[in-house]
Amino acid sequence: MSSRLQPAFARKTPPGDTHERDICENCGFVNYENPKIVTGSVVRHEGRILMCRRAIEPRRGYWTIPAGYLELHETPEDGARREAREEACADLRLDGLLAVYTVPRLSQVQLIYRAGLIHPHFAAGEESLEVALFDWDAIPRDEIAFPTVHWALEHERMVELGEAAGPFVNPPNRSPDPQR
Repeated sequence: MSSRLQPAFARKTPPGDTHERDICENCGFVNYENPKIVTGSVVRHEGRILMCRRAIEPRRGYWTIPAGYLELHETPEDGARREAREEACADLRLDGLLAVYTVPRLSQVQLIYRAGLIHPHFAAGEESLEVALFDWDAIPRDEIAFPTVHWALEHERMVELGEAAGPFVNPPNRSPDPQR
């Protein structure tokens, strides 16, 4: 028979800390909860932007850039390439960091890269209903899934036109929360 104690967590502020955390009352283990890292890319091919129509919630049916959560033991660059393979069956060449966005309501930090297709082949992956290349003026702006996708597209356009260089951050006075 095991005499191991089951964890019993309570919300407390650890000594020397500034935030309440879940702390095991039996052993003192502190369960730190940290932001989620999202990694993705604005992919260009022959002057057009690669976009994916989401097959999953949230925002199923809306358009986005290939992006998703970073996995453990994965670099952000490898994560951006993996997300493009998963969502668009595309192999990428990363051309540098475009932006670092923060979404405090969701505890997210988003690392968005500039990228190009290594091969002109792509298709809808399991998380996409369809994938397409859009000319700048044909991007379905009213059907974009998230505010940060709008920002990434705007920032990519600024770089493309030589108006600014990244990496960019959240635009001033614009919330990443669509409800605000």
